[in-house]
Amino acid sequence: MTDRITIIGAKLLVKNWGTLSNVTLDYRHKSGTVQRLEREVYDHGSAAAMLLHDPARDTVLLVRQFRLPPLLNGDDPDLLEVCAGLLDDNAPADAAAREALEETGHAPADIRHVCDIYPCPGSLTEKVSLFLGHYGEHTLRHAGGGIEHEGEEIELVELPFGEALAMTRDGRILDAKTIILLQHVALERA
Repeated sequence: MTDRITIIGAKLLVKNWGTLSNVTLDYRHKSGTVQRLEREVYDHGSAAAMLLHDPARDTVLLVRQFRLPPLLNGDDPDLLEVCAGLLDDNAPADAAAREALEETGHAPADIRHVCDIYPCPGSLTEKVSLFLGHYGEHTLRHAGGGIEHEGEEIELVELPFGEALAMTRDGRILDAKTIILLQHVALERA
């Protein structure tokens, strides 16, 4: 793949919703020493996420939904997050807008790209494109709540921007993409 990394092979461990593989590689250190490494890598595709902000009222619209990994870590499994989902062969901006509409019932306006992130580059291939979009009475199309047959049961949570930002500091918001987008808006204001 590069002059310092050679993929020796990959063994498929699990193929279900995504794939879990054990990848063997030779890694050449700066000293010239080559070390054989094995890494497990999970791939379920890349995603897009959007923070919905109403600038007139200075509110944000977030979603609360069940997430198994926090429960397995002993944390509250009902995370407060921005709208997000897999790309499913769509362009990132289109996927983010689709997820916002499915989850909140709002067709966001004034969508703009903030950045792309690897939320867990040590073990996931997922790259998430982050967006900001506006919402208000003019963008409401339906009640939201997600897609039931996909196991979604989404609660809409509207908060003043300042309160949502404070929640990133006191641990009530733990989701990385949400924290990044809220802090981005805060930095733009500074």
